[in-house]
Amino acid sequence: MPEPAESLLLSASLGALIGLIRQWESQHGSDRDPEFAGLRTFSLFAMLGCLAAYADLHHTRGALLAALGALALLLATTQFARRDNPSTGYTTPGAALITFFVGALVAWEERPGAVLAAAMTLLLLGLKQPIHQWTRAFTAHDVRSVLQFVAITGVILPLVPNRSFGPYDAFNPWSTWLMVVLISGLGFLGYLLIRVLGSRAGITLSGLIGGLASSTATTLAFSRKSREDPANAGQYALAVLLACNVMLVRVLCIALAISPALGHTLWLPVVVMLLPGLLYAARVGLSRPPASGAMESSGLSNPLNLSIAVKFALLYAGVTFLVKAATQLDLTQGVVAISAIAGLTDVDAITISMSDGAREGSLTPELATVAIVVGCVSNTLVKAGLAASLGSPALRRRILTVLGTTAAAGLACLPFLR
Repeated sequence: MPEPAESLLLSASLGALIGLIRQWESQHGSDRDPEFAGLRTFSLFAMLGCLAAYADLHHTRGALLAALGALALLLATTQFARRDNPSTGYTTPGAALITFFVGALVAWEERPGAVLAAAMTLLLLGLKQPIHQWTRAFTAHDVRSVLQFVAITGVILPLVPNRSFGPYDAFNPWSTWLMVVLISGLGFLGYLLIRVLGSRAGITLSGLIGGLASSTATTLAFSRKSREDPANAGQYALAVLLACNVMLVRVLCIALAISPALGHTLWLPVVVMLLPGLLYAARVGLSRPPASGAMESSGLSNPLNLSIAVKFALLYAGVTFLVKAATQLDLTQGVVAISAIAGLTDVDAITISMSDGAREGSLTPELATVAIVVGCVSNTLVKAGLAASLGSPALRRRILTVLGTTAAAGLACLPFLR
């Protein structure tokens, strides 16, 4: 088959796929409009782009620009004529222009790029209704927090110096804020999923996702809910325990990302601490079907809030300073005490600080592992106390048994890490 014919066939096929999903969405979506451009029209747009690019390369310079101008004029005229139609928007013109360039990419022999552009366009067109539902789940405060955080981060990271300051060279502004961005982003992923899934998320799934956002907030939310619905205390306890287990997995992932050597010594105690929660999950899963309730997202605050980010930065910087001072003054056992205290409020800061120390060589992987495990044990005991004080008697019994075993398992690993 001649090359132009092959390019035309591929262009028409990609355009047809885009037009098919656009036509289906316009006929079955909330704003039905069967007169929208569909399969045939988008196939023509792609073929036009392919022919114009081919002509521009081999025959007439400026053919591509002329065809693009004609298409833009056609789209603008159509939009103006349909301005009173409530379903008129900018999605179809945008998709049409991209389809035109999909055909051009095929003519330029950039076929992987053409296929990728077409696939992304298909995805965005097909997800119109889910995207609208997702965005309605967010509050104005959520949107403001994200925009503010992104703007401030975009200014801070390029401008702050990437070098150490202060006593013991303990403070690096760039790395401190980078860790804030990474941890806040991870927390926002969990928060985003909870806001998107809303009441459709089961208790089990909410516990898993809540562990990404904040295992402490998840513990508080489900413990309170167990008092309102004591019949489902077993499921609420499962959600709390899954969130705590996700916290442990998150700690291991952070350590591996920063210091692989530390991750190789940390994985075994983390696995041992995971076992009680996993065994309880298996027992509940085998004994009854998953509950269909969901956690109220009001129990979680947006982790992209700047005040939360600044508090984490201060905590991280403080822990880093204490760790550096302890190692410089040859008070290595003080590192473990620092971890126990820091773990009462947050394990991410202590995990990052210890991982940095192991990566730089100021801490041995074994000592860093002991410190992180102690911090996790401390944090686990705090959450057990919160659940015991706020939850129903049935939840209290389960949580104290499983989290108590988890903390004991972590402590039992310590003699083998020295």
